Amino acid sequence: MSIVDRLAAVGIELADPPAPAAIYVPAVTVGNLVYTSGNDCRVNGELLYRGKLGRDLTIEQGQAAARQTMVNLLSVLQAHLGDLDRIQRIVKLLGFVNSAPGFVEQPYVINGASSLLEEVFGDAGRHARSAVAAPELPFDTPVEIEMIVQIKA
Repeated sequence: MSIVDRLAAVGIELADPPAPAAIYVPAVTVGNLVYTSGNDCRVNGELLYRGKLGRDLTIEQGQAAARQTMVNLLSVLQAHLGDLDRIQRIVKLLGFVNSAPGFVEQPYVINGASSLLEEVFGDAGRHARSAVAAPELPFDTPVEIEMIVQIKA
């Protein structure tokens, strides 16, 4: 079953990737690795949620934001690679969580993205990861994630 079919099985259809918000490219390939720029939880150009975890949003809302962010990253990879089946494995995620003072559950928030990758890619979706607090994120997004993937030779 293709990755697009696996996404469809969990109710996800990839749209066009979000346009960059500043001067950068969405993804760069170096050798057999693709590095993505950070993405947020936009749906049709609007953030799914705004605000800080631990003040404005629950962990469950943060997980939904992280999941949508991963959908957007997969859209970027689809556009960049032309076919998600070219991905051999997910190597690493770096997740930033817009956190209120005292909020320390960033790993649980970024699980929203990680669980989707494991669900869709299986063992190849298991990855190294960092989940860190940020005092502010651009546009008041609750989550920003970037990733590194290995592509097949």
